[in-house]
Amino acid sequence: MQISFAAPSPKVQTGSWVVAASEGKALSPAAVKADKASGGALTRALKFSRFTGKSGQLLEVLAPEGLGVSRLLLVGLGKPAALDGKGLEVIGAQITARLDSAGETSATFEIEVPKGSKIKNGEAAAHLAFGARLRGYSFEKYRTRNLDEHKRHLNALKLTTAEISAAKRAWQGLDAVADGVLLARDLVNEPPNILYPVEFARRVKALAKLGLKVEVLGEAEMKKQGFGALLGVGQGSERESQLVVMQWNGARKKGNPVAFVGKGVCFDSGGLSLKPGAGMMGMKGDMGGAAAVTGTMLALATRKAKVNAVGVIGVVENMPDGGAIRPDDVLTSLSGQTIEVLNTDAEGRLVLADALTYTQRRFKPKFVIDLATLTGAIVQALGFEHAGVFSNDDKLSDRLAQAGRTTGERVWRLPLDPAYDKMIRSKIADVKNIGGANSGSITAAQFLKRFIDDGMVWAHLDIAGVAWQDGEHKPMIPSWGTGWGVKLLDRLIHEHYES
Repeated sequence: MQISFAAPSPKVQTGSWVVAASEGKALSPAAVKADKASGGALTRALKFSRFTGKSGQLLEVLAPEGLGVSRLLLVGLGKPAALDGKGLEVIGAQITARLDSAGETSATFEIEVPKGSKIKNGEAAAHLAFGARLRGYSFEKYRTRNLDEHKRHLNALKLTTAEISAAKRAWQGLDAVADGVLLARDLVNEPPNILYPVEFARRVKALAKLGLKVEVLGEAEMKKQGFGALLGVGQGSERESQLVVMQWNGARKKGNPVAFVGKGVCFDSGGLSLKPGAGMMGMKGDMGGAAAVTGTMLALATRKAKVNAVGVIGVVENMPDGGAIRPDDVLTSLSGQTIEVLNTDAEGRLVLADALTYTQRRFKPKFVIDLATLTGAIVQALGFEHAGVFSNDDKLSDRLAQAGRTTGERVWRLPLDPAYDKMIRSKIADVKNIGGANSGSITAAQFLKRFIDDGMVWAHLDIAGVAWQDGEHKPMIPSWGTGWGVKLLDRLIHEHYES
C-alpha cells in the first residue's frame, strides 16, 4: 500500500473520500465541507441511518452528486476525550477493510481530531495510516487460483492534514514498526517445508543490510560449546538446528544491551511424545517468539533506535525419528544443569534454557525478555486476548503492562513462587521438564527461571494464545499469523530504554 501525507484540498475528486464525525453526529469541518460539496448527501443519509458517531461506525454514500469520488465514507470517532492512537489505528483498519471489500483502489482520509481530544492531528494521521497498513497485509504467495478473490484492492492511501511535518515524523517510526510486524507475520505464516531452521537463519542474515550484525551458530559450534538442551530437541530432525544472534548498536554510548530471546520451533510434532493429528495442525507457528524477536530487531534498526539491543533465537524442528530424545532421557544444558525429559512435547523450554544462558553469559544485558508459544495452559487461563507475563522484577513487569495497554498487545502477570518450583524437582537430575497436570504455564516459567542468573532482570512472555488466530480476525490482523510482540517490545524500548 502506497501511503502519503498532504495538505487538505477544497474537495476530493477521485477514489473514496473519508471524513469523520464524533459521537452525537457532530460533523468535522471536512465532513461539513464534503456534505456541502455533495449537495447535502451526508445530511440526508444521516436522517435515514443509525449512525451516531460512535467509534468505528461507518456511513457510506455511493457516487455522490457533484463530486467525482466513487463514495463518501463517514466514520465515527466516538467521544473526543477517549480518542487515542490505539483507537485511531483500529479505525484506520476498519475503514481499510470496508474500502477493500468494496474493491476500492484509492482513498483520501481527511479526518481531523475533534476538540477535546488529547492527540494532535499530525500524530493522528500517522496512527490512522498505521492501522490501514496493518489491515492491508495479505499472505497470498502460494495461491495459484481465484487470485482476485483474495487480492487487496486498496493500494493508494492519502492522508490530509495541516500538520504534514508532524505526521511524517510520527509515521517514520510507526512505518518501521509495521515493517517488523509484517515480517513477523510472514515468518509465522510460512509453511514448515519452506521455513525450516537453516532457511529462517538465511532470512535473518539478509537483514544485515539494515545495519544489524547477524551471526549464526550451527550444530557443530553449539555442540562444541555445550548446547545440550537445544540440540537435544533438534536431534530427531533431518534439518540442522541453528542459533541466530542479532545485534543493533544504536545508542550514543557503549553499554550493556537490552536482550530479547525467542523460541523458534519451526515445526513441533511433539517428538516421540507425539501430538494427536488435530493438535499438530498449526504447529508451523511454534516459532512465533522467534518471529517477534526478529521483527522487533528489524523495527529498531529501521527506525535507527537509540539503543543497544540483542535478539537471540533458537531455531529447531521437533521431530520423532530413531535419533530423537526419549522420555526419561537426561540432557546437560549449556548452564551445566541437568534436565530430566519426561515429555518431549515440552521442548520449547529446553531451547530457551540454552538460548537464555548464552545471552546472559555473552552479553550481560540490562534485562532479558523471552517470548515463546510455550503452553496450551496459557490459552486456558487467558484466552486469546492477553499474553501471560512472568517476571522477577516489578518494574519491568509494570512497564510491559503499560506498553501493552498503549499498543493493544496486552499482557497479564501470573505468579512465580517456590511452591510451584517444587513441582519440577527431578528424582535423578537437577530439574524435570514438566510439572504435572496443573499450573502448566507457571511451572514452565519456573523451569525457565532456573536458567536466569542471580541478579538478572527477566521476564517471560507466553504468547501461545496471541501469536496466531484461528477464529474471528481482529480489525488490524487479517491473517492467521498476528506478528504479536513487535509493537509491545518496540514501545517498551521507545518509552524507557533509548538514550
